[in-house]
Amino acid sequence: MFGILRPCRHSLPGGLAEEWMSHMCGLCLTLRDDHGQASRVATNYDGLVVSVLAAAQAEECAGTRRAGACPLRGMRGADVADGAGARLAASVSLMLASAKISDHIADGDGVYARRGVRALAGRVADRWRRGAQESSGALGFDGEGLLAVLDRQKRAEEAAGPGTDVLAVTWPTEEATGEAFAHTAVLAGRPGNAAPLREAGRLFGRIAHLLDAVEDRERDREQGAWNPLTATGTEPARARELCDDAVLGVRLALEEAEFTDGRLVHALLGHELGRAVDRTFTQAGYPQDPYQHGHPHHDPRYPQHPHGQNPNRQHPHRRADGGHSYGDDYATTGGSSGSSDEAGNSKGNCCETCCSCGDTPPLNQPYKRGLFSGCAVALFMFCTCQLCCRDPHPGPWSGKSRDAWCNVCECCECCRCCECCNL
Repeated sequence: MFGILRPCRHSLPGGLAEEWMSHMCGLCLTLRDDHGQASRVATNYDGLVVSVLAAAQAEECAGTRRAGACPLRGMRGADVADGAGARLAASVSLMLASAKISDHIADGDGVYARRGVRALAGRVADRWRRGAQESSGALGFDGEGLLAVLDRQKRAEEAAGPGTDVLAVTWPTEEATGEAFAHTAVLAGRPGNAAPLREAGRLFGRIAHLLDAVEDRERDREQGAWNPLTATGTEPARARELCDDAVLGVRLALEEAEFTDGRLVHALLGHELGRAVDRTFTQAGYPQDPYQHGHPHHDPRYPQHPHGQNPNRQHPHRRADGGHSYGDDYATTGGSSGSSDEAGNSKGNCCETCCSCGDTPPLNQPYKRGLFSGCAVALFMFCTCQLCCRDPHPGPWSGKSRDAWCNVCECCECCRCCECCNL
């Protein structure tokens, strides 16, 4: 799994976590059904935004189907997204994956420098490209046009040099994601949404490209690989400024679009996108004061608490009634950042030091397992940090609600541990 949007379950209250998981599983299964088992490796966090956008604009695009057991769901079935939005997301993801493989082959990166691997990867990329064109054509999406845009990416990189505006390099990516976002309006029968969603997609593509460059900057420098920031002489501070402006632009564009149920859209593109920028730059060694003037992700009116929050103030994106203020579509009933018992005492969670994002989605009815199946699930939950970070989590054998280990040892003093409980 790859992508810049990696929300923690604690940051998606009011059933949004289940809806997000439904779109992710729907994308994975659509790739399998339309393009074969191997294509499931193209599943990514960002591609499912296309499916989310389509479902948010029309109920006709928000259909679901019942899926069987999956290891990533603790060997349980689930209702997953189905319909035109999921198929468009699968087609776009496969196109981008084929273009990425072709780029690695051309550059001779890593194992792609080996002749056997290069030949096999080339055949896979060609097959995925043809399959994506066929499936996208059935949806009325110009797959060939999108691939032509992606082909211009290589020429833009070759023409870039010191002093070149880095936006000249990101433009092909921006145009490709903009067209994908805009076509969700066509599928949903909302032509008025095409323009704002195209703008939101264009800015989202810019952020994705820049964050990838920031994340790989030092590694590319050590390996002598091409990097847009290094090639154009763009400083990380300038990249951060462009990302911050783009985050704000995405939020403004979404305000102009009309949604039937836009809660998850605003949660991902209105909140998680800003967190992705913060996370990437911080982990790359370029932290920024989140409360300095002009920062679009946080409220600058309050001093920063030693752990990132002022305990005496209301969260800047939370209304007094307990909901959120990312537009009316993202009004939820989330309460405090941690789950609470009947007496109202906060139990906390692994995210309470980085945001007040709402309660953990409720667990389903307990599902008891036998000795061996319970051992397998326990091993999986341990390896994916669910025992540590998922609060509450179902017991591997009994299925009953259990507290996360973080609540006992208080080992999660930052939000990085949340990245491993996305599944």
